[in-house]
Amino acid sequence: MCCSMFKKGIMGAGIGALTLGLLFGTSAPSYVKAFFSHVRKNVHANVPVEVQIEKARQEIAALEPAIHTGIEALAKAEVEVEDLGRQIVVHRDNLKVQEKQLVALRDTMDNGYRRTDGTDRSRDLQAAAARHLDKFKHHKQLLADKEETLKLKQQQVDAAKATLEKMMDQKKLLASKVEQIETRLKQIQATEASNEFSLDDTALSKAKNSVTELEKRLDQMAKVAEYEGRLVDKDLPVLIEPARDVAREIDEELHRAPITPNDKPL
Repeated sequence: MCCSMFKKGIMGAGIGALTLGLLFGTSAPSYVKAFFSHVRKNVHANVPVEVQIEKARQEIAALEPAIHTGIEALAKAEVEVEDLGRQIVVHRDNLKVQEKQLVALRDTMDNGYRRTDGTDRSRDLQAAAARHLDKFKHHKQLLADKEETLKLKQQQVDAAKATLEKMMDQKKLLASKVEQIETRLKQIQATEASNEFSLDDTALSKAKNSVTELEKRLDQMAKVAEYEGRLVDKDLPVLIEPARDVAREIDEELHRAPITPNDKPL
């Protein structure tokens, strides 16, 4: 049973891949990637803002363990730097003592040294001076190494302190921004709630626009009629047939007696 379902799944996947290949050719992988990216964006866009705010809060809170670990590491490094500084102070004091001893041996070598029995002790003196010199050089190099180590450790401590302070400041800034976002969201939600009790004046606006358009159309029609009347009133040339007696037609229309030639004024 399971084997059959597994085979059907493989066959379905193969058929789907073949169909994509036939439809899109070599661009099929790009289309698949674009499709899943589109789906992912849509899912992200549909996540409620409250959920995203809580997610941001959790991510900011997750910075706390890292900051605490950084504080412990910084405190430990500062203690080590302070301890190394004290060691260097002691080492310098010891080196000064060795230097005085070496100077005293050198002066003795210049003045010469003999035992009470009169034998020459210059060779023993040289050997002792050589041992003190080698010891002095060794301790001097150790001091130089410690001073260099202290310098590097101090630089590391300063860098870590700056990074830690920056992280803490950024954490506070992010938390403040989240609070601002939440406050703004509540304001928007309050506005949306108040809009539910507001009257919808959309229909009234449409009616006003319709009346305004009708008024404009009537004004336009009146203008057209006015201009057309002016054009009609102008004297236009009229063609008169030769057999037409216009004077007689006027007399008949006005019920006037026709004027004879004798009635014409001299």
